[in-house]
Amino acid sequence: MSAEPAELPVLSPFVFDDGAAYELMMGRWSMLVAQPFLVWLSLPAGLKWLDDGCGDGSFTESLLLHQRPSMVLGVDPSPAQLSYARQRISHARVRFLQGDAQALPLPDASVDAAVMALVLFFVPDPLQGVREMVRVVQCGGTVAAYQWDLDGGGLPLQPILDAVHAEGYQSQAPPSAWSATMAASCSLWRSADMIDVQTRQFGVSRTFDSFDNYWRTAYGSPRLRELFSSLSPIALQRVYERVRLRVGGTSDRPLVLTARANAVSGRKR
Repeated sequence: MSAEPAELPVLSPFVFDDGAAYELMMGRWSMLVAQPFLVWLSLPAGLKWLDDGCGDGSFTESLLLHQRPSMVLGVDPSPAQLSYARQRISHARVRFLQGDAQALPLPDASVDAAVMALVLFFVPDPLQGVREMVRVVQCGGTVAAYQWDLDGGGLPLQPILDAVHAEGYQSQAPPSAWSATMAASCSLWRSADMIDVQTRQFGVSRTFDSFDNYWRTAYGSPRLRELFSSLSPIALQRVYERVRLRVGGTSDRPLVLTARANAVSGRKR
C-alpha cells in the first residue's frame, strides 16, 4: 500500500519587506522596461510625476534619469520599501509618502502624470486604483502603467515558477493578475473615462554573470523566498536542475534572459 502524499507547501502571500532583495531581482528588471516605456510616452521634461506604488524607488530613479521632472512624488504602502527608496534617492525634487493606491494621500489635480510600474496587478480593486490616478492628475495629463505579461509567460521568474509547478507545488497569483493583459488594461483605462488610450508590449533582456547568479537573485522575490526555505534540500535541487535545463545555464558562462511587459496609457479629459 502506497503512502499518502505529503502536503505540499504553497507560495507565500506577496509581502514586500526587503528593498535590497527586491532591487536585485525586480527593481533592475523594472528599470529595463522603464526606459523604452518613457520613450513611448514621449512626455516633455519639467513635469510633476506620481510614481504610484514606488516600492524601492527604481522607477523614480528612471524618471530622474530620463525625464528631468520638476518633482516626483513616490507613494507606497510598505515602510520597508520606502526606507530603502529614501536611502537610494536623496534629491530635492523627490518626496516619498506612505499610502494606498486605492486612496492616494494627494489632492485632486496635483500632478501632470501618474504611473504604476509593475503595481496594478497587486491592487485589489484595479479600477479604483486607476480612478485614483485620474483624480490626482490635471486635465489633459497622462495616466499610464506597465505590468508583466503574466498570461504570455513574460514574467522574469517564469522559468522558476514553471519548475516549481512541475514539482507539484502551487503558486499564488497576484490578486488582480487578470489586469495584466493589454485588453484588460485598455478596458480599465476606458472605464476610468480616459481618452487617447493606447497599449504597447515591451520585450527586454538582462544578462547575468552565470546561472547561479540568476538563481541567487530569485531569492529577492516574495513569491519564492519562503517556498525555497520550506523545501527539502533534495526537492530544492530538483527545482534548481529543472530551471538550469530550461534556460540552458551553466556556472561559468553569462546567461541572457528575456521578459515582456504590457503597457497602457491614456489622458484625462
